[in-house]
Amino acid sequence: MVRAAVLPAVGAPLEITEIDLPDPGPGRVRIRLAAAGVCHSDLSLSDGTMRVPVPAVLGHEGAGTVVAVGEGVTHVSPGSTVVLNWAPSCGSCHACTLGEVWLCANALNGAADVYAHRASDGSDLHPGLNVAAFAEETVVPAACVLPAPEGVPLTDAALLGCAVLTGYGAVHHSARVRAGETVAVFGVGGVGLATLQAARIAGAERIVAVDVSPAKEELARAAGATDYVVASENTAREIRALTGKQGVDVAVECAGRAVTIRTAWESTRRGGRTTVVGIGGKDQLITFNALELFHWGRTLSGCVYGNADPAKDLPVLADHVRAGRLDLGALVTERIGLDGIPDAFANMVAGKGGRALVVF
Repeated sequence: MVRAAVLPAVGAPLEITEIDLPDPGPGRVRIRLAAAGVCHSDLSLSDGTMRVPVPAVLGHEGAGTVVAVGEGVTHVSPGSTVVLNWAPSCGSCHACTLGEVWLCANALNGAADVYAHRASDGSDLHPGLNVAAFAEETVVPAACVLPAPEGVPLTDAALLGCAVLTGYGAVHHSARVRAGETVAVFGVGGVGLATLQAARIAGAERIVAVDVSPAKEELARAAGATDYVVASENTAREIRALTGKQGVDVAVECAGRAVTIRTAWESTRRGGRTTVVGIGGKDQLITFNALELFHWGRTLSGCVYGNADPAKDLPVLADHVRAGRLDLGALVTERIGLDGIPDAFANMVAGKGGRALVVF
């Protein structure tokens, strides 16, 4: 038996309880978690913004050590250190054949599986976004396991599984930021901090961080922001003032709110690019008129998992970490145990801090 944070129903409080994990069957791997990041997507699953079969063990950003492997698993073995990939590509759907593995139609099929049971009553449990990282140990499909990069502390490597891949990919794959361009990042949470670092690595000349909290300015500047704007109804105007009244070349929205997406779009120059990383609810509606779309010539695009291929991007990120260009520890504002996850959710709702990291 292992301890885990179970979501009993949508909208219900998490329950820290013991669960029974099976031995890994064919094509599956059992992992002892070293750390798991608390992502806003986990909050979105718990409150019903995103759908998930329940009861479920949430947590999708993690790293750990292989305990056992099932028949047919050859790329890792007991003792291997690994990073979890919550959205493994199938390789055969239409998106995968186009090379767009981040849009794989089958990536989340495993979330509907029964992967474990409550120790108290034997009831079925689902693995959240495939990997159920809010637990001392988990059992996942082999496709959800990637070798952890050498030279990166395993607890920090957990952040590579979502926040850093998403932020880095938003800058380098989706927005394709070029050296010398100007960038605005809306939302200074874990993904926002990773995005700021990625913009700095890309060589952005001016990087404007935007958040509702004045307390996050120090975090933002440490990650690479050259300017900090406290969000208000004048945000777009302030950003244009910082950029010769033109607006930034690129805006990356990490909050998933209609008003923020609209403001990010308005903050870009004529012909600018806005990439939306944040996950909003169906009630978050954004309107544009036909004339402004024509006149401004701006691009607005969604970004799923940083438009990344984890198998290819993980080694690139590791090189940045080892070279000192990417500071994973700077994303983390608190290290907690499983019992601290509800408070971490509350902090996200209140707009406090960066990434909370569950350390086992």
